[in-house]
Amino acid sequence: MTLKLSVLDRSRTRQGHDPGEALRDTVRFARRAEELGYHRFWVSEHHSVPGVAGSAPTVLAAAVAAATSRIRVGTGGVMLPNHRTLVVAEQFGVLESLFPGRIDMGLGRSVGFTDGIRRALGTDKEAMADFGDQLAELAAYFTDGPRPHPGVHARPAEGLRVPAFVLAGDSGADVAASAGAALVIGGLQAEDRTRSAIDRYRTAFRPSAWRRHPYVVLAGNVAVAGTTEAARRLLIPEAWALAHSRTHGVFPPLAPAEEIETLLAGASERERGFYEAGLRGHVFGTEDEVAAALETLIARSGADELLITTSSYDREALLDSYGRLAGLAGLAAGGPERVDSGLGRVA
Repeated sequence: MTLKLSVLDRSRTRQGHDPGEALRDTVRFARRAEELGYHRFWVSEHHSVPGVAGSAPTVLAAAVAAATSRIRVGTGGVMLPNHRTLVVAEQFGVLESLFPGRIDMGLGRSVGFTDGIRRALGTDKEAMADFGDQLAELAAYFTDGPRPHPGVHARPAEGLRVPAFVLAGDSGADVAASAGAALVIGGLQAEDRTRSAIDRYRTAFRPSAWRRHPYVVLAGNVAVAGTTEAARRLLIPEAWALAHSRTHGVFPPLAPAEEIETLLAGASERERGFYEAGLRGHVFGTEDEVAAALETLIARSGADELLITTSSYDREALLDSYGRLAGLAGLAAGGPERVDSGLGRVA
């Protein structure tokens, strides 16, 4: 079994910085991730979220791919209910044609989080139920077989091989298995529900033009620092942003940990509860602590790859965390092709 380490960056905005800077930070981050030896660098799709600049993932993926040379680049993910499958196929066909052998097609079924956003996107909550059919239609555009719509060809996608990954929760694992796509699932603690979904996916997996064998990517936050407390503090800005969004309906830019600790003194019990919940379920600590936690995680889940999604206000500390993680996994010294790993797996 091989284990790879990859990155998903949501282009989070930071207090005092504009969205353009967040997007440029993403491109710079991708270059650094490539230098550190990470396997993939993915970007996300969010609409009308104040604290997130990443709204057009295929556009941003093109900028990332143009700024790098070896690392795989993709989306985590394009939300199919928001798009026509022909257009998605064409976009990934263009990306793969420009950057052959480096493009991943990460796909999800989420829709906008408010009625107004869904109306603006021309979709609704019910569209999520069609995700399996959309995957099948999208796959057909990359083959030379029967057309989803007679006489309609997705150029330049037709005939290209672009790996598909399904971003899924518990029930979505069954969709990924039926489609013959790789599974991306959250839950770095590999709780019983996550392990059950992974087991079902592997059992039900049907080989496809996308993939012959099941492949599991486990996604979540990992923070590494010189002390356990320093690593925990990296998680504070995102936990607070989530708590604020659930109590005020607005997802704010990331704020410094010191400012958040001051705000917590006047937080409501409900807000504090969401904040504490946001700090749970992640892997953080020193190199030794994180290595031990990830070894246990890999053994319990059998994951083929870890997708690290950590965001924080302090970019230098965040980049240091990714560097420490690459180092303990044996990536930093050897680059993308290095095979020995401090986690006991090929990296």
